[in-house]
Amino acid sequence: MKNKKSSAWKSIQIGLAVLFGLFVYAYGFDVTQVNLEELRSERRQESLTRVTRTLAKPDLVTYDKQEAIVNAPLYVPCPQLVNLPAADTSTHYLVIEPSCGNPGDTVQVEGFNFPPNIEGPIRFVPGSDPLNVVALGRESIKTDSDGHFTTSFVLPDRLSDEPQFLRVTISENVGAPRFTQNAKDTWDKIIETVFMALLATTAGTILAFPLSFIAARNLMKSVRSPLTSVSLSVLGWPIGLGIGYFIVNQVGAFSIPLSENIFINLVSVAATPLVFWYCVRWALPQEETKIPSTLLRVSRMLVLFVAILIAFFGFFQLAGLATNISLGIEKSLGALGFLATFLFQVSDILRIITPALGALAAGGALSSFLGRIGQRTAEKSPADKVKLINLILASVAGATLFGLSGWLVEWLYQVGQIEYTFWVPVLSGAVLGLLLAVLTKPKSTLPTGMVVYSITRTILNALRSVEALVMAIVFVIAVGIGPFAGMMALGLHTIVSLAKLYSEQVESIMPGPLEAITATGANRLQTIIYAVIPQVIPPYISYTMYRWDINVRMSTIIGFVGGGGIGFLLQQNINLLNYRAASTQMIAIAIVVASMDYISSVLREKYV
Repeated sequence: MKNKKSSAWKSIQIGLAVLFGLFVYAYGFDVTQVNLEELRSERRQESLTRVTRTLAKPDLVTYDKQEAIVNAPLYVPCPQLVNLPAADTSTHYLVIEPSCGNPGDTVQVEGFNFPPNIEGPIRFVPGSDPLNVVALGRESIKTDSDGHFTTSFVLPDRLSDEPQFLRVTISENVGAPRFTQNAKDTWDKIIETVFMALLATTAGTILAFPLSFIAARNLMKSVRSPLTSVSLSVLGWPIGLGIGYFIVNQVGAFSIPLSENIFINLVSVAATPLVFWYCVRWALPQEETKIPSTLLRVSRMLVLFVAILIAFFGFFQLAGLATNISLGIEKSLGALGFLATFLFQVSDILRIITPALGALAAGGALSSFLGRIGQRTAEKSPADKVKLINLILASVAGATLFGLSGWLVEWLYQVGQIEYTFWVPVLSGAVLGLLLAVLTKPKSTLPTGMVVYSITRTILNALRSVEALVMAIVFVIAVGIGPFAGMMALGLHTIVSLAKLYSEQVESIMPGPLEAITATGANRLQTIIYAVIPQVIPPYISYTMYRWDINVRMSTIIGFVGGGGIGFLLQQNINLLNYRAASTQMIAIAIVVASMDYISSVLREKYV
């Protein structure tokens, strides 16, 4: 009995599930406005046929045209005596039956000795001058394989006692075929598209590579630090960023006058790597026979600091040298002038990123240094002392972190009330930091790795949810219409997409090598270099190649909002209803995408 009831209940459940599914799909049809009747309408079918036939004739080649105008006389209305000259049958000619009529009458027009399979307009020319530029009508003719056509023409309301004319204008192809201007423009834009995707993929890969390691759960899960270390690390980042940015900018200001002298420029670029190398070797010796004194340690730290300043000075001098070389060779390169432009742009990039790199390096170094101090303090100090330190440092760190967040909110929304955008976040952060210090045991560790992992993943997911098309709109506002905006949009989308793929690959590595390297006492950087990277390089290469393929296809859409590339030309021709030109761009996109797919598959098979 129970089995029968159970079977009946399952049947009812299945029936209800089917009904619910039908309801969902019915609502989906209604929302998406499915209407096959519109597809079957004669008007839609005619438009579809016309556009499809036009797309099948891409605007790739053209010929020089030789135009011929054929006029045939007729009377409107009919005179008492029709006296028209006989047509010259040795060339193109028209026969009109009847050769006269009243307005609104239909005459039959035949053409002979025309080129085969051509189309052209047929117009009514009022007046007695056959060369009159005024022509009436919208009809056209199409010749058969013998160069003959037959058509009808309705006479307009243009009365005259003198002969008037019907005119057929034809164009013949002469000479060899040549590429159209549209084909040349398509070639230029498809090359622009490929290299736009290449630069975006390269920039995205460089930045996604380090991000993938902090977005990998298996690497970050084991990272734990005491609250003292975390608080000092949080305080170290903004302080280090500000100090580093200021100092490196001062180094850049000092180097600008020196970079104007080409001799000093060359010497600086050649000497700074050597000086940096010897300073680092002295400050960080590989072996030591005895424990260094305090004075020696301080001296080494000062020398290392000077070496870093020298390195940044060398970056600025390298940028100046690239500028000097580009300006010196620009005129002499001629068609290769883009090389000079490339050097100039590279120098500009170096000047922009060097202060940013200095800020990040100082922020990371100071954060790491203070974090180590916090780690030692938490390990060696008594618990009650660590508790007091945690209460102070956590409050200050929380106030700093929330205060910076409030400043960002004020910059974005311009609230104009500092008590809400600064003091409230600062006090809230201090209270939360204090509560964290109260609730946390003095020497217990916090899952800082998982916090960093969660924040990184959240940011990557948020950015990845924004389509590259939307990013392109923002970058078009920032840098203007053109491929640079498209490259930046694709680059940002590449960073967040590859960082996710890379990190998931890191999470799937074999744990054996990781545990073996960790057991030797290797630090985190050494563990990543020797245990993680060798396992992920092949899939990283595969993902990068595939991303280039994706960027080529995405760049066709980026152009629709002004992001450059072939999409810009395609959108322009579609808007102008120039489907033959648009067909050329579609063929170019298909060829490039197919070629990219073939090339990437060959490279993956060979190197991955």
